[in-house]
Formats: sequence, C-alpha cells, structure tokens
Amino acid sequence: MNARAESSSSLLDTVKLVVAVAILVAGIAGFYRFADTALAYRVLGVIAAVLTGLGIAATTSMGRIFMAFLVESRVEVRKVIWPSRQETTQSTLVVVALVFVVGILLWTLDAVLFWGISLMTGQGN
Repeated sequence: MNARAESSSSLLDTVKLVVAVAILVAGIAGFYRFADTALAYRVLGVIAAVLTGLGIAATTSMGRIFMAFLVESRVEVRKVIWPSRQETTQSTLVVVALVFVVGILLWTLDAVLFWGISLMTGQGN
C-alpha cells in the first residue's frame, strides 16, 4: 500500500513538473508571439510565468527538497566570516602585483626563447 501511495505521489509530482515547464515555455512563447505589445507587458508576462512555474514546481517532493536546501544554504552563508574591506583590498593588490610579475617573467622567457631560436635558425640576422 505504501508503494502505491509513493507511485501516485511520484506521478503527481511528474505531472506538476510537466505543467510547470509547460507554463514556462508558454510564457517564453507568449513573449515572442505578442511582439507588437509593449515590452513591459511582455516581460511581466514572462516573470508571471516563471513565478507560477516555480510555485508549482516547489510543491513537488524535489521542490520541497530544493527549498530546504536554499534555507540551509542561507544559514551556512550567515555563518561565514567575510573578509573586511582592508583585507579584500590587500588581497586584490597582491594578486595584481603577482599577475604583473608573472607577466614580466613570461615576457622575458618568451624574449629569451625567441632570441635563442633566432640564433639557431639564423633568421635573426
């Protein structure tokens, strides 16, 4: 009996997901179908279709799992100790300086290799 309930629930979830995707596709198709309508109305239609599709998809078992994941992710983001502005600026300057130094080193290596190849092939003279 439990397997039967899960099967109908799974079937209902599948139907809900298909309907959600169909609403999303209809919203996008409507955007292009009504090209002569003002852009603001067409964008509002697409936004309404996306929100409706997401709302329907959120009622499925996968949607509930995803919503729980979003809530847990937000909790984890709040736990992160973000760097201060000074730390961010210093790290950025270090990265810029190292990129510059590595660029100079690669340019020097390229020039030396070019000079060596020119000597070996005799094309530099």
